[in-house]
Amino acid sequence: MSEKIVCVDVGLKRIGVAFGFKGIAVPLSPILRKNRNQAASDLAKILNEYDAKILVVGVPKGGASEDEMRRRIEHFISLVNFSGDIVYQNEAFSSFEASDLANDGRDGKFDSISAMIILKRYLKIT
Repeated sequence: MSEKIVCVDVGLKRIGVAFGFKGIAVPLSPILRKNRNQAASDLAKILNEYDAKILVVGVPKGGASEDEMRRRIEHFISLVNFSGDIVYQNEAFSSFEASDLANDGRDGKFDSISAMIILKRYLKIT
């Protein structure tokens, strides 16, 4: 796939961000979330800066809170000024996998590594 892709792992404090192009996925600096409007604006800037055509959004599958989490994530994404394609991708166990690659999650790298894992999953199915 030769389109530029940004992937996000939406959290309450941070939003992990990864960039993909030509089958390669790399983590970017996470968005520190002060409020949803600021976070949506920051994400729109990243999408524009990287000339993304696709936004992949991690969503939890399974579990008691799946519907509520998906609703919250979809609402947040609706605030982002983006005219490209939006794809929702299962994020199950991405944080667990990211913990094997990042030692400390407090600096936000953990969140972006999780986004990179979600993006790699998406790239495998397209």
